[in-house]
Amino acid sequence: MSDSRGVSLKLMSHIQRIVDIQSKIIYFLLSIIAAFVLSYLLYDSELNQAQIYVLFLLFLAIGLWVTEAIPPFAVGLLVFGFLVFSMSNYYSHIDPENVSQYYQKYVNSWSNSVIWLMLGGFFMAESMKKTELDRVVFKISISKFGTTPKFILLGLMLTTAIFSMLMSNTATTAMMIASVLPFLIQLGDDSPFTKAILLGIPGAASIGGMGTLIGSPPNAIAVEALINQGHDIGFLEWMVVGFPVSIILTLLLWFFLIKKFVPKIKSFEVDFSKITSENINDEDLKLYKIKKNVVLFVLILTLLLWLTEKLHGIPASVVSLLPIILLTMSGIIKAEDVRSLPWDTLMLVAGGLALGMAIKETGLAQHYIEKLSGYELNFYLIVLFFAFLTVILSNVMSNTATATILIPIGIILTYDNPIILPLVIGLCASTALFLPISTPPNAIAYSTGKLEQKDFRYGGFLMGIIGPVVIIATVLIILKYINPI
Repeated sequence: MSDSRGVSLKLMSHIQRIVDIQSKIIYFLLSIIAAFVLSYLLYDSELNQAQIYVLFLLFLAIGLWVTEAIPPFAVGLLVFGFLVFSMSNYYSHIDPENVSQYYQKYVNSWSNSVIWLMLGGFFMAESMKKTELDRVVFKISISKFGTTPKFILLGLMLTTAIFSMLMSNTATTAMMIASVLPFLIQLGDDSPFTKAILLGIPGAASIGGMGTLIGSPPNAIAVEALINQGHDIGFLEWMVVGFPVSIILTLLLWFFLIKKFVPKIKSFEVDFSKITSENINDEDLKLYKIKKNVVLFVLILTLLLWLTEKLHGIPASVVSLLPIILLTMSGIIKAEDVRSLPWDTLMLVAGGLALGMAIKETGLAQHYIEKLSGYELNFYLIVLFFAFLTVILSNVMSNTATATILIPIGIILTYDNPIILPLVIGLCASTALFLPISTPPNAIAYSTGKLEQKDFRYGGFLMGIIGPVVIIATVLIILKYINPI
């Protein structure tokens, strides 16, 4: 009986793999067909061949990102390949002697300042995890909030949000949930407080990523769009907008969670001895402390240089070389650590940057701006529409892909005021919390087995409604009265 059951399970698994492959092939073909149809519908005799290529690529990339027929980072690579071959083919007839100049800029997006900025953040996050500096800060923060459940939740969420401003929200969530698992065992799976913690941590991780340029990939995409529009925005300028939004929304989510999941117990003791790691990779304790101090020094130095960019004039992307160089030279980050960094995210972002550049450089954006200039479109309705559209799409697909798709389109529609919409879209992409698959932090929390899918709906729905409104209001107020950009 057991043998037949095992054979049946293997057969079902094999059939499921075949079905998955067939589904992806169908979605891939449908994306190509949809791209041809939409390109045909929007075809204009005034468009040149390069603009038609980019228009088709835009719709194809959107289809592949939405359906996930191929991995999101693979779409980024497809964008590069398509642009290089199509542009070289077109310009070889127009200007054969300088053809490389037309596609070289797309390849150079791999060395874009945004990529280096994110890479520096990845190195810092990895070093903090290796030296357990993240756990130390966690212990310090949670110990300051007492034993009242609602304030423990507040401490966890604020700590998560702050960490997500400096490192990957996925890594932050994994670290925080691993740290609180001993607490959850004490509480039991049936405790409402368990759900509050497991919903609060991933929510704060996603929202907290709004606070800095390196906190979330959509932030970097928004900044690149602003730079292309001639608005120089640095690390501190983004924080003027992003930090208040992230703190406000984190506090709002905390308030919603304590209203919904009221703990049955008034207080409990937290055993901090279970938070620290039992071993330190067999390293000598003294050497371990030295490495921790080195990481702390590099972290503080990098943050100070980022925040004072306007004083010393060193670009944030150049400052990002500090953690990359110092952490590898000191031996804290090793070759295997570099190989484990989320390079797929960088591929996705680089592909998105190349696509946005192509839309602008080929004149496709300007063409449709001129077409739309004769229509009266209410600016605030457009901003509101794109804010909620961003939340909806980010719940079912990558928020990075969502920002990559919507920001160039939004800039075309708001050509007379192109600053606000990239900020709104970049920030709203981080408020998608409705489903376990909406964000990697949600998926990590769901994987504990202590949550059901319906548990995400409460906070996800409220953040999806209130989040865009708060973001739009905050962006408009800050740009009007402070105007950091």
